[in-house]
Amino acid sequence: MSSKERLYEIIKKPIITEKSMMATTMGQYTFEVLEDATKIEIAQAVELAFPGRKVKKVRTVYMPSHSKRMGYKFGRTDSSRKAIVTIEGDPIEELVGA
Repeated sequence: MSSKERLYEIIKKPIITEKSMMATTMGQYTFEVLEDATKIEIAQAVELAFPGRKVKKVRTVYMPSHSKRMGYKFGRTDSSRKAIVTIEGDPIEELVGA
């Protein structure tokens, strides 16, 4: 797999919550990313996915799995990693709350 293909796979999806939508006013966007992705790779992936934007800062958080119960069945959620990316320049229109 080439490095450009890997960059397209790093960002899984944006995380849309009330807290993350308030952060968009400050130019911060939250994404779920691959667990083995580095901050440099995350910055390159965001700049590739949203051209014309410059990444100023990347913060990452590991989100461990949690126990869940559905009736009498027990299970666990998937563990994942999220990245909070601060962007300079124009806001990302697709991710800005209305």
